[in-house]
Amino acid sequence: MSVVKINVLTVPAEQRETLEKRFASRAHTVESSDGFEWFELLRPVEGTDTYLVYTRWRDEASFQAWMEGPMKAAHQGGGEGGERPKPAASDSNLWSFEVVQQAGPKGA
Repeated sequence: MSVVKINVLTVPAEQRETLEKRFASRAHTVESSDGFEWFELLRPVEGTDTYLVYTRWRDEASFQAWMEGPMKAAHQGGGEGGERPKPAASDSNLWSFEVVQQAGPKGA
């Protein structure tokens, strides 16, 4: 079964727009990765400053290949003047899960 990786990002209110713009500017970079199945950026609605970055992969090896290739390259890119931009998140944790059950809408 698939694996799910959730990157838990603490993002101060003044950095939310920056974070969302950075993800939007990288739109579609993960979709072509072998083993990639799904992506969602989840914005907190109330009571927390935590964003969730949800990705789903065919297997752990696919995720690791993306981490060592395209993701690593994207995070090493420079900003204006060749400097790496300051992170929008003040903290980050990676949660890992194996999918043991799943369901979708009937008739889909």
